[in-house]
Amino acid sequence: SLSAGLDLPGRFLFAILTLMTLIANLVFAEEAVYIYRKIPSSKRSIIIWINAAAPVIATTSCIGMWIPRSTMFTDFTAAVFFAIVIHKFLLMMIKECGGQKLLLRRFENGRFKISTGPCCCCCLCLPRVRITRRTLFWLKLGTFQFAFLRPVLMFLSIVLWTNGNYTFYNLSPKGAAIWISCFVGILTIIALWPVAIMFQQVRTLLICKKIIPKFALYQFILILNHLQAAIINILAMQRIIRCAPPLSSSARGAYMTQQLLIMEMFLVTLISRVVYRRRYNDLEPPERTAEEAGDNKEAP
Repeated sequence: SLSAGLDLPGRFLFAILTLMTLIANLVFAEEAVYIYRKIPSSKRSIIIWINAAAPVIATTSCIGMWIPRSTMFTDFTAAVFFAIVIHKFLLMMIKECGGQKLLLRRFENGRFKISTGPCCCCCLCLPRVRITRRTLFWLKLGTFQFAFLRPVLMFLSIVLWTNGNYTFYNLSPKGAAIWISCFVGILTIIALWPVAIMFQQVRTLLICKKIIPKFALYQFILILNHLQAAIINILAMQRIIRCAPPLSSSARGAYMTQQLLIMEMFLVTLISRVVYRRRYNDLEPPERTAEEAGDNKEAP
C-alpha cells in the first residue's frame, strides 16, 4: 500500500495535509450553516458554491495524494467544479448590485469596458459597449458555456482514456490530449473575460461589500489550480523534476501539485471565512429618474 511505502517524515507529512483538508471542510461546513441562516435566499446558494471551491480542491487533491491512480479523475472533478464557480461568481456580482433589473437601472447610461484581460487587455482601441439586457445575456453565456462544456470534455477525455487514446502527458499532435487541452484553454479564456468585464464595472459600487478581496481570492484559486499545476506538469515532462524510485517524474510532479494545493486551499478557506462571514448592508436603491421626480412633484 502507499502508506507502507512511506518513511516516517512522509507519513507525518501525509497526516498533516490530511488534517488540513479535514479542518478546511469543517470550516466550510460551519460557514455554510451560517450562510444558510443569515444570508437571503436569493444569494445563499451562489455564495455557498463560491466558498466551496477551496475545500473541494483540497479534498480532491488529498484523495489524489493517497490514491495516485485517481489523479486524473480528481483533477477533472476540481476543474469542473471551478468552471461552475466562475459562472457563479459573475452571478454573485449581479446579485450584489440588487439583481439584473437594478443593475440596469444603476448603469442605464453606462458602458462596459471590454478592453480587459485575459482576452483584450492590449486592445485599448476597442469601443465601450452599452449596458443592456442583451449584453448581460452575452456575459452570462460566456461563463455558462464553460460550466456546461467542461463536464462534456471531461466525459470525452475519460472515454478516450479507457480506450487508450488519451494520455495526459502525451502532447504529440497525433494524441487527443493536446487538442482537448487547447480547446479547454480557449474556453477558459472566453469564460474569464466576462467576469473581468463585470468586475471592472462594479468594483467601485461594491467596494463596501469587499468585492476586491473576494475577486482576489477567486483569482488566487484560479492561478493556483490552473497555472501552478500547468507549470509543475511542464517541469515534470521536461524531467527538470527528477524521478525518485518508485515515483516517476510525472508522479512526483503530481504529488507536488497536490500537496501544495492542499496547503494553499487551506489558507484560502480560512481567509474566505473572514471575507464572506461579515454581514454587509444592502446598497442604496438607484436614484430616481428625472421623469419619476417630475411626476412626484406634480402629484401634490
